[in-house]
Amino acid sequence: MSTYPRKKAKLGKFKFASVLFSTTLSLFILGLFGVIIIQAKTLTKIIRENIEIQVFLNKNVTESELKAIGKSFESKPYVLQSGDSLAITFISQDEAAKSFLEDTGEDFTQFLDDNPLRDSYTIAIAEEYQTAEQIEEIVKEIEAMNGVFEVTYMEDLVESINKNLFKVALVMGGFIMILVFTVVMLINNTIRLALFSQRFLIRSMQLVGATRGFIRKPFLGRAFVFGVLSGIMASAILLGIIEYTKANIDGFALLQDYNLLYALFGGLIIIGILLSVLSTLQAVNKYLNMSLDELY
Repeated sequence: MSTYPRKKAKLGKFKFASVLFSTTLSLFILGLFGVIIIQAKTLTKIIRENIEIQVFLNKNVTESELKAIGKSFESKPYVLQSGDSLAITFISQDEAAKSFLEDTGEDFTQFLDDNPLRDSYTIAIAEEYQTAEQIEEIVKEIEAMNGVFEVTYMEDLVESINKNLFKVALVMGGFIMILVFTVVMLINNTIRLALFSQRFLIRSMQLVGATRGFIRKPFLGRAFVFGVLSGIMASAILLGIIEYTKANIDGFALLQDYNLLYALFGGLIIIGILLSVLSTLQAVNKYLNMSLDELY
């Protein structure tokens, strides 16, 4: 009867496919939630950029007063900086009348001798000034300016946005904690199970005089590679899903912040390395400290 030589186990070698799959899946889930947070942050920014104050001016305001009011707004810290310019829009009474005609289809100039609409400024408020109390202070300050007739804003909308965003932040914070704990446990348990088959080889290396560092080195090296590969694969899958969705859903591109996305992908690789290496180190140390009886 012919016999086949038994294949020798190699130190540091453990189940490649199962560990890579589990680690990639865990990082993908973590990254997917990260993408949702980034898009929620971008959406929140878009919503907040639409919080505006409308300033209606007196009918008899002079050209010099009009320019003085505009200059005054440009110097205020509460005005939103949109790109290289300030989010201040001037609408003359003639432009307001034209817009009214386009929106309603009614031309009030046919039965009114004078245009009842007023010149106005629309000011977008910077995010750090968007609490109800701060906006109320801004409104009082503007109302005290010469040439200002009335200041209006959607008070209920501001309060609703702030309350809802706070609730969403609490819920997402709770999900993040649960998700991080789940990912850590999943990766840790997967690696521990993969290293279980190596426990006797670790013991054999101890018996022939190998140092702890020598035994750990191949395991940690492979764990590092697994972490890098898992992070790259999870990031590539996420990027593919994002690009596919962007190409098929109108407006989805507006929610993308690629600087944050690339930072997230880099973070996934780092997290993959840290979790893989630390979980492997913990498992190897556990078997190094076990007695022969405990290994069985």
